[in-house]
Amino acid sequence: MESKIWAIGGGKGGTGKTFVTSSLGTFLARQGKKVIIIDADLGGANLHSFVKQKRPKYSLTDFFTNKIPLHQVIEKTQISNLELAAGDIHSFDYKSINRGQKLRFFNHIRKLDCDYILLDLGAGSNLNVIDTFLLADNKVVVILPEVTSEENLYQFLKKVFSRKINLILHKHRLKDENTELQEKEKSGQITGIVGKIEYLKSMSFEIEKKVEEELAGFKISLILNQVRSEGQIKRGFTVRNLITEYFGIETKYSGYIKYNENFWRFVNQAQPLSQTAEFNPTFTEVSAITGNILENKQLTFTNMSHG
Repeated sequence: MESKIWAIGGGKGGTGKTFVTSSLGTFLARQGKKVIIIDADLGGANLHSFVKQKRPKYSLTDFFTNKIPLHQVIEKTQISNLELAAGDIHSFDYKSINRGQKLRFFNHIRKLDCDYILLDLGAGSNLNVIDTFLLADNKVVVILPEVTSEENLYQFLKKVFSRKINLILHKHRLKDENTELQEKEKSGQITGIVGKIEYLKSMSFEIEKKVEEELAGFKISLILNQVRSEGQIKRGFTVRNLITEYFGIETKYSGYIKYNENFWRFVNQAQPLSQTAEFNPTFTEVSAITGNILENKQLTFTNMSHG
């Protein structure tokens, strides 16, 4: 059975992607699943700190620059069933990775022997980040209940879907169709991602079928972090609806994590989330989010409960 790949992204830094990655990984590991978390936030890597791992022997820098196999970069953590491929804590830049290195990275990821692989993506929306996000079976985005965070998410997803459309056209050698699409877009005859997809489908039945096949199962899982009020929790439904409307892709509001004033104290105590589960309300929220992602469910508006 192939590993399930989850990518945790969102474009903007500081939304809590690393905390969410470590927490989802911890929960899955506690359920007896073999989990590997990979810190793809190169240059700003700190995922190892969230699972209380000392400076790793190897990092992804060794994979990219010294060609050490990915499975040798991976180390066990103090959490049972949870392993880590650390990023570089210094100056390695994910944007500097060339196409060959990226494809080798993806190939090694697919060959890892585990149940789940969680990719903690860096900030920004450069091509390597976007392609890594597109690699995943489950595409998870984390935002704060702030306008700027939402705007960054929309820009990130716009680039994701534009890249996805380009990859579809390239894969099926639709060069002329791509040229026509670009001309229509420049002239203003086509607007938005939905418009681009619908125009492609209208070109021919064969293209329509290919596009639908490529987008089948493509969905986004939305997590709202550091919420402080019921109004902010409800904002997640608005964001979900706007994403679905603008991009025409299924979006699930998987849940939220409330603001916890003890969060940084917990991080600095060098105590894994798994050890504080019994008295940490955040773990209950992460548990519900993970269950929703696994079961393709979402938060419901009527009772504001998970599931």
